[in-house]
Amino acid sequence: MGLFERYLTLWVALCIVVGTLLGHFLPGTFATLAAAEVAQVNLPVAVLIWLMIIPMLLKVDLGAMRQVGQHWKGIGVTLFINWAVKPFSMALLGWLFLRHVFVSWLPGEQIDSYIAGLILLAAAPCTAMVFVWSNLCRGDANFTLSQVALNDAIMVVAYAPVVALLLGLSAITVPWNTLILSVGLYILVPVAAAALLRRWLLQRSGAAGLQSALQKVAPLSLSALLLTLVLLFGFQGRQIVQQPLIIAVIAVPILIQVYFNSGLAYLLNRRLGVAHCVAGPSALIGASNFFELAVATAVGLFGVHSGAALATVVGVLIEVPVMLSVVHIVNRSRRWYERHP
Repeated sequence: MGLFERYLTLWVALCIVVGTLLGHFLPGTFATLAAAEVAQVNLPVAVLIWLMIIPMLLKVDLGAMRQVGQHWKGIGVTLFINWAVKPFSMALLGWLFLRHVFVSWLPGEQIDSYIAGLILLAAAPCTAMVFVWSNLCRGDANFTLSQVALNDAIMVVAYAPVVALLLGLSAITVPWNTLILSVGLYILVPVAAAALLRRWLLQRSGAAGLQSALQKVAPLSLSALLLTLVLLFGFQGRQIVQQPLIIAVIAVPILIQVYFNSGLAYLLNRRLGVAHCVAGPSALIGASNFFELAVATAVGLFGVHSGAALATVVGVLIEVPVMLSVVHIVNRSRRWYERHP
């Protein structure tokens, strides 16, 4: 990771502070930005999300799905964690901590919205930062690429049904039209645009040209992320100033599910005799979240002032330090992992 990425948590924290203060002292400005909507899509947030997602998706070669059979055990474990465990465990943890353990610390009218945000976060497997995590744990690059490409393809058809199922089980009304629109805008369109742009760059300049383009657009993606945070926390400014413990409370189920899912994936891979260079990225992909998609969907479904939008942004705040700790555990436990007969 470069210097900017290494201290991403610091920049995120600064943007949260700046956005919260601006929202608290300039409520009229942020009310105007929040009202800039078309078909329940907030235009400033939508533009920033596209600038954030498309450069990241340029790294993904959808043709890598042809390599899935080479690491079928690791692929199977990761898919099981991503789609059969993580969304449901997050829904359970959200129900336990937000409806029961910390219920007296939260505004009652926002609890459903916070839980919805957690579900949106957990139902989207990460597709960008996992390349960094995989590299740090010396993971198999072909496995990581094929797993990410497969997850992207699955998200196009599975994200909306999984989210709708879990929101329904949580007694949260789902506007299907808005959910499908969000999937189209923030999964289908970016994946298609990135694939076409990647193909054009390869045809025009080859692999070297693509790599050069990726280096140039990386700052754009991170800058869009930080501006999105300023906007979202600006929209939530007054509520956060009045109840600062909300962020800490929402972070609890996110932290638990990251360590639980990464540990489960790691142990399942070890049980199946999967090589450590595959088990490491499998655990990391199983635990991390596509928070860009979650943020955009939460804004589209529930609005920029909603608890759902705030809950997804908390995922951004803790993503980097928590995933770096998982990388550290994976690396330090390699000898133990490889002693398995």
